[in-house]
Amino acid sequence: MIYKKLFARRNDLRKQFLILLGFIILQAALLPLSAAAGTNSYLLESPTPAQAQAACLRYGFQMVRSLSGDVYLVQISDAVSPDLLKQLVKDDPDVKNLELDGTAWVPEATWQYRPGPAFSYSAVTQKPISDYNLTQLYGQRTWVGYVQQPALAVIESSSGRDYTDIFSYGCDKSTSAGIVAVIDTGVDPDQPLLRSVLIPGYDFTRGIAGRASEMSDLSQSTAAILEQSTAAILEQTKVAFLNQSTAAILEQSTAAILEGQKLPAYFGHGTMVAGLVHLVAPTAKIMPLKAFNADGSAKNSNILQAIYYATDHGANVINMSFSLAQFSDELMRAVNYATRHGVICVASAGNDNRKVLVYPAAFGNVVGVGSTTLDDHRSAFSNYGADLVTVAAPGEALVTTYPGNHYAMAWGTSFSSGLVSGAAALLVSSNTGLQVGDVKRAFSNAVPCASSPTSPCAPGDLGYGRLDLNAAQRAIVEIILPTTTPAPR
Repeated sequence: MIYKKLFARRNDLRKQFLILLGFIILQAALLPLSAAAGTNSYLLESPTPAQAQAACLRYGFQMVRSLSGDVYLVQISDAVSPDLLKQLVKDDPDVKNLELDGTAWVPEATWQYRPGPAFSYSAVTQKPISDYNLTQLYGQRTWVGYVQQPALAVIESSSGRDYTDIFSYGCDKSTSAGIVAVIDTGVDPDQPLLRSVLIPGYDFTRGIAGRASEMSDLSQSTAAILEQSTAAILEQTKVAFLNQSTAAILEQSTAAILEGQKLPAYFGHGTMVAGLVHLVAPTAKIMPLKAFNADGSAKNSNILQAIYYATDHGANVINMSFSLAQFSDELMRAVNYATRHGVICVASAGNDNRKVLVYPAAFGNVVGVGSTTLDDHRSAFSNYGADLVTVAAPGEALVTTYPGNHYAMAWGTSFSSGLVSGAAALLVSSNTGLQVGDVKRAFSNAVPCASSPTSPCAPGDLGYGRLDLNAAQRAIVEIILPTTTPAPR
């Protein structure tokens, strides 16, 4: 027993010596470079706040803010290599994990696909477009081209039947009373179709609670141009490519004015994703969480905060239309936290036409979403693989909301993910005790995806296949509901 105690004491002294030696090496490395160096940000996980402070003092970190109960954003000179830091903290009991605060992107920001001549814009450019092309969507006037677009009919029509009125069958949309958190570039809080379903969110890029408006990424003059329209879909519309994945449907006058004031590349991304959630689940509430800038990028630290915030503020579903190429322990912990609290996490698979793992879609407790054509082929741009994709949904030429009472056509797995998040909201509205495993089982009642010469698709490449919302709801009602119990919040 005495020898064991002596051995344990020797090991403790050795660890303390190594930590002290590492600190001395660290300070020596910083001396000649500190004046010219910038900073790197890290995610520091410590067991207690006191231990986090101790680690900051020991290694020279500057504490920026708390991200959750035991995760902190810290900074240190970039003169210190990340590899050296990881070695130094490896045996420190005050440091459970340390990783660089990386950058995530909306998947449309990393691809080079653009719709070609095979795509027809006649459905959105016909003129004149008058009042008879407007319809009601739960009390809001909206464009028929949005409400009755083919993609919605595809995911809602079981057994290949031809439906003329997409609201005469299938899911009861009036029951979608849950909350879908959309972690993205924010939304336009004054977009007429979304305004009534938005609840307060948070802008993590500015540290401001409330509207989480992506209009704040524009100059006042540019924002005013978009906001001035009151009837953008009624007459004299023009399709204008804003980036490789979005074609905005603007009034001629608005388009002409904006030609000299280029919009940020991914401005509107969050409003477009939210519009597709709303299309499938019109009475679900949408919580906008702005973690992304209008250039399509976000820091991991803002994403983590958004996940924890959504979970702690009552979200039933979290839509994550973004991806990280590198695995992140802290992102996985945040998703696990959400899952333990009964939140269904949905994420886009990415648009690089590769069999590859990206995160969070590749996490086992996330519904990873690929993109299909309207005839159930894999989209040419969609990532694929059984370890990445759970289910797929149409992701080409989707008509959705755009800031300032405008509409847009969009391509990409970000937008397929919005459809699936809306579907998940409908399913959990039937029973808030559903877990992600239950939702995945329901989604397994999908339509197998076909292969094409331009988009090969082996069995499992798009998970269970293309979403069949009616079949998924039947599975919930007939098979899954009798065996579920409410999840703890």
